[in-house]
Amino acid sequence: MMKIDLSQYTLYTAWLVSIVATLGSLYFSEIRGFIPCELCWYQRILMYPLAVILGIATFQNDRSVKKYILPLAVIGWSISLFHYLQQKVPGFAAIKPCASGVPCSAEYINWLGFITIPFLALIAFTLIVVFMLLTRKAR
Repeated sequence: MMKIDLSQYTLYTAWLVSIVATLGSLYFSEIRGFIPCELCWYQRILMYPLAVILGIATFQNDRSVKKYILPLAVIGWSISLFHYLQQKVPGFAAIKPCASGVPCSAEYINWLGFITIPFLALIAFTLIVVFMLLTRKAR
């Protein structure tokens, strides 16, 4: 029986996740016309470079990129979690209200009662962190 080493696909899969997240955020703002709040901008600032860096690393098969990707993804994950809690947990929105523009507690989408844009970003950052943790150095 042939055993498949899934760790060789982690860079590629993390890159695909970052591409989908980047295109999804651009779809919501540029096509649907949703104005990003302050925390959305921070998440974008962390996600967009991941798409570029992971793309280069995938084509170069550079698994050492993990040390650069993980800090960005973990910070993005933390911001996404905080943003999601602001939307879904009463009282959390008062901790850090957005200074101007769209309030961070606003929900443009609310699919199935819990899937919001910060939740989608949280899932993307989670997947990228998991795939980076599963990435092993080339032999």
